[in-house]
Amino acid sequence: MFEKFEERDDEFAKLIRRINPPRVVIDNDSCEDATIVQVDSVNKHGILLQVVQVLTDLNLVIKKAYISSDGGWFMDVFNVIDQDGNKIRDQELISYIQRRLEEDDDFVPSSKGVVGLVPSEEHTCIELTGIDRPGLLSEVCAVLTDLRCNVVNAEIWTHNARAAAVVHVTDDITGCAIEDPKRLATIKELLCNVLKGNSDLNTAKMTLSPPGGVTHRERRLHQIMFADRDYVRVERPEGGAKKSRPHVTVADCTEKDYTVITMRSKDRPKLLFDTVCTLTDMQYVVFHGVVHTGRMEAYQEYYIRHVDGVPVSSEAERERVVQCLEAAIERRGSEGLELELCAEDRVGLLSDITRVFRENSLCIKRAEISTKGGKARDTFYVTDVTGSPVDPKTVDSICRQIGQG
Repeated sequence: MFEKFEERDDEFAKLIRRINPPRVVIDNDSCEDATIVQVDSVNKHGILLQVVQVLTDLNLVIKKAYISSDGGWFMDVFNVIDQDGNKIRDQELISYIQRRLEEDDDFVPSSKGVVGLVPSEEHTCIELTGIDRPGLLSEVCAVLTDLRCNVVNAEIWTHNARAAAVVHVTDDITGCAIEDPKRLATIKELLCNVLKGNSDLNTAKMTLSPPGGVTHRERRLHQIMFADRDYVRVERPEGGAKKSRPHVTVADCTEKDYTVITMRSKDRPKLLFDTVCTLTDMQYVVFHGVVHTGRMEAYQEYYIRHVDGVPVSSEAERERVVQCLEAAIERRGSEGLELELCAEDRVGLLSDITRVFRENSLCIKRAEISTKGGKARDTFYVTDVTGSPVDPKTVDSICRQIGQG
């Protein structure tokens, strides 16, 4: 009986959304230095993340945001600019934003940054997690090369001594997904052995994403690291570079029955996506909020409740919210020296590059791997083994070994 009521409620919610589809207004006149994107829609859990995801995937910078979703209606206002700091003038891009945000299919994700959306015959998606250590990515890439797997694209994050990756691979001969069960089992076994090393026998994991899933890749990385409890802080080794910690507070707003979260941190790309993603996946709803970013600092303030309508109710829950939001801000922090590589793609290229890093005692803190039109475009964030800045002489040596081109 309860299932029937839930189905009826779900159908009623769909009917309300059809009667009141999302309405998007994009305004270039009201603000001097940014394009204003206003979204009005029937409210539902996760809608704020969906809107932020669309804007973030287009590499737009959100300078300010005003959020309000009390009652059954949702209204958000975003001040956005492009990567060069300019307003959005391209009419095709404006039309695309409007069309995507007004779609009535829960803002279906674009193929950019999506795990498992591309048909299964195009690639096999591998998810990895384990204890981070120097040379781990190099070992993973070497195993994939030996197993005749070509890395099409990948994203790797490390945080609090944990590492997570979402990797898309193809067969190096056919260029298609790997579907043979025996071969997939071999890949899983060997990668798990690498991830376990000598000290991670219980927590190293390697999974193959089911074909047809539609999970945003960066959201999936947050989910993987959250499930791996990377938000539990570990002591840093002596001599490592010290990072400025984000400042997160959780307080009660008893007169309105909300919990108020404030966050102050260094501003960076995709910061808003990362915090909203974490709140959404922790099953919190943002009812009101304001976001301001400046040259030195980003400020975020949210009035939230749990999806069951209850504010944060215990000291343990309060502490967990603080830890998880700190982790969300730190995971994508640009720790280390940024190295960009553009080269003709070939089987084993990533294995060769990461081997050079390992032989020069560099640790890869984060990486974004992509291939398009026969070209590999990779970005690595690296430090030395103590977490300190890389010696310029080491960078020169790496350039000579990999090639100046």
